[in-house]
Amino acid sequence: MGEKSASPATSLLLRTFVKWMALRFPAPWPKGVQTRPEIEQGTGGGTPPGDFERDRAELIQVIERFTDPNRRFQWQPHPMFGAMDEWEWMRWGYLHTDHHLRQFGA
Repeated sequence: MGEKSASPATSLLLRTFVKWMALRFPAPWPKGVQTRPEIEQGTGGGTPPGDFERDRAELIQVIERFTDPNRRFQWQPHPMFGAMDEWEWMRWGYLHTDHHLRQFGA
């Protein structure tokens, strides 16, 4: 949504084959894939955990803004996958959320 910046880590392979696999292959995302350093929770610019209920409420607001068909932001290139269309961003958002919920057994 352009609210946080992350250095690009992309290549032709990531923008094509890996992107296709990540968004379309019917399997959960693997654990342990490194995020960009600027977003790393413990050492970078990621959001450290705080009050659980406040964090949960903020997450719900971000998801609502992300999925709002009347959004007030422009899609920015994904740090690994590059430019993505509406369907790809919605699919990525679903899979990314699912990936993190699985970490907590949800």
